[in-house]
Amino acid sequence: MGDCPVETATPGMIKPRTPTGVMELLPRDQIAFQRMLDTIRRIFEGFGFLPIETPVFELSEVLLTKSGGETERQVYFAQSTGTLEKAEAGLPELALRFDLTVPLARYVAEHEHELAFPFRRYQMQRVYRGERAQRGRFREFYQCDIDVIGKDALSPRHDAEIPAVIHAVFDALDIGDFTIQFNHRKLLRGWFEGQGIAGDAQLPVLREIDKLDKRGEDAVRATLAGEGFGLSDTVIDQLLAFSRVRSTGHDDALAKLEALGQGTALFEEGRDELREVLHRLKALGVPESRYAINLSIARGLDYYTGIVYETTLDAHPGIGSICSGGRYDNLASHYTRSKLPGVGISIGLTRLFWQLREAGLVATADSSVDVLVTLFDDAGLDHALGLSQQLRAAGLNVETQLEPRKLGKQMQYADRAGIRFVVIRGDDEAGRGVVAVKDLRRGEQFEVADADLARTLLVEREQWRALGQGAG
Repeated sequence: MGDCPVETATPGMIKPRTPTGVMELLPRDQIAFQRMLDTIRRIFEGFGFLPIETPVFELSEVLLTKSGGETERQVYFAQSTGTLEKAEAGLPELALRFDLTVPLARYVAEHEHELAFPFRRYQMQRVYRGERAQRGRFREFYQCDIDVIGKDALSPRHDAEIPAVIHAVFDALDIGDFTIQFNHRKLLRGWFEGQGIAGDAQLPVLREIDKLDKRGEDAVRATLAGEGFGLSDTVIDQLLAFSRVRSTGHDDALAKLEALGQGTALFEEGRDELREVLHRLKALGVPESRYAINLSIARGLDYYTGIVYETTLDAHPGIGSICSGGRYDNLASHYTRSKLPGVGISIGLTRLFWQLREAGLVATADSSVDVLVTLFDDAGLDHALGLSQQLRAAGLNVETQLEPRKLGKQMQYADRAGIRFVVIRGDDEAGRGVVAVKDLRRGEQFEVADADLARTLLVEREQWRALGQGAG
């Protein structure tokens, strides 16, 4: 081996590096990520959801409305240097949002008299959590949320529309077969009541049942039988048998619900609402292979009160939930006396994108630039600029080479940048009123009249998209 140059830092120069727990992408991966965002936005808007954005930071007293929650122990505070110099006691005034739900609660309470209810909102922004640094866990990440918020009441019919949105999103993203699994907190709590588990004792049991997929039955059984729970073997057997219930089709889901037998009033209310959701899903045209009841799903968050959702990729169960959410009775109880029930879901897109890329399910995208217009000499610059403007006016994304370079270098640049079409106009082409087009995807070159260039490239681009070869 020969001598390798040793990289040394210039005195006073800071080594460039990103903090741990963030995802920073190269341009063509960023394009792939951006296209996922665009697809999700399009579907959300297609179902009549309206966009909002909230500040990256909220007042600490507004954000930290509960105490002791796991998420709230991961909050980042925001302070100006001036405030730091004052060294005032107490919590900083501002904190970075750790999810989009608490800001939504504040937003709806603050603008309650200006909004039309039911209020249907989508929000796609970054959130911040002090996660422990490890692969696939992020401290800054995108969440893509939808919620329907009612005033005083919200029909359970909205609970069925949410899975239809989930289905449309993941069908459009085309990342493989998936299943939307759901359960109902009323069904669960009613079942617990029937086993003699009531009141405050229910929530710890709910949390343990929700851990079945991660911890396994033996570990959960040991916990439920141990200190703090002390449940009998008979009760634990009943709980675990209940949690094993899964459906494999629409009629099977209805049959499995029926087979649970009679229960408490709360149990029957939950079962009726699940049946309603199943019937509406059929009317909404969601394929029965895409949804199933799974009575082990509880969702660990305290505020869920009705249906709860978890979506998983069938071929990649190790990825875990790719979309989750549920129904809650009162979104903004900390900020208003009005009762604001709602239902919603969240997609943690940063983590999902990272996992899909690791699993080889999403690829680096082509450039968002359709065309590179080449330049051989300064005399051709005005024509290259004019031609580029014509192509842009026709709806193409165009980069113009502004300094002359050898054709090979320009081709190499376009290929590395992921640009599909290279437009070439040398003296020969200029004399015949044509341009040469190199299609770097197909590996072909053809000539076309100047006047037909834009139309030809648009047709080629749309044909490529129709074949599913790229998003352009």
